[in-house]
Amino acid sequence: MATTLTRPKIDVASLDPYAFLAVLGKRVIHSGGRRSTEELFQLARLEPGQKALDVGCGVGTTAIQMARRFGATVTAIDISPLMLERARRNVQSVGLGREVQVEQGDILALRFADSTFDRVIAEAVTMFVDRQRAAKELVRVCRPGGMVLATEFFWRKPPTEEAREIFLGQVCPGMQLDKLDGWVRIYEGAGLSAIEVRSGPFEMMTPRGFMQDEGFLNATACMLRGLSRVTYLRKMAWLMPRMRRAVPYLGYILLGGQKPAA
Repeated sequence: MATTLTRPKIDVASLDPYAFLAVLGKRVIHSGGRRSTEELFQLARLEPGQKALDVGCGVGTTAIQMARRFGATVTAIDISPLMLERARRNVQSVGLGREVQVEQGDILALRFADSTFDRVIAEAVTMFVDRQRAAKELVRVCRPGGMVLATEFFWRKPPTEEAREIFLGQVCPGMQLDKLDGWVRIYEGAGLSAIEVRSGPFEMMTPRGFMQDEGFLNATACMLRGLSRVTYLRKMAWLMPRMRRAVPYLGYILLGGQKPAA
């Protein structure tokens, strides 16, 4: 007798904001949105044939773009089974199964040998873990003369105690934010040189930013999906008012630096 496979039931209430947005079908899920990814591509100077590592790949959007637009061979890793399932599905749907390899991995213990990749990218990952250790791992697997690029949240202006507690205590517990110069010191300490920095506002969760990142069709699809279940509605009703309190103080920082050739 044939059996039907079903996906495990997701506890929506316990999902972090990134995972919840992935469940809704959002494709761009990091602090700087599509704008910071385009800035990352400008700094990275990707070329055909380069080996790239996308750490914390989420649903695979940036990895797909690196392969499709720039001809890079990409290894995309994430620690979340939910993100990996969606990344694999997205990669297969655009026919890039050869160019983009999706696998489970931990930024604090990358399985790759020293000096493996030409470009190492991490969009909104190190702020969830031991930041110094994570940055050193990113630099370790980058080849001498290659580049490491990372996008992080940062405080654009000093937050109120209420905004700090809401964002770091309720919305994203365990996340570590810093001022701009603090992030630069972390990556310099990990061994990068000639660091370039871009920064901007956090708009991913604003109506304008959501539309810019996703386009009209997918933004509409995400919103309709959010209205389709009571559990989604409850999650949004809890999340959105809290995000509005924190957004005025938040921004993204993009850092791109070179691993010295010596």
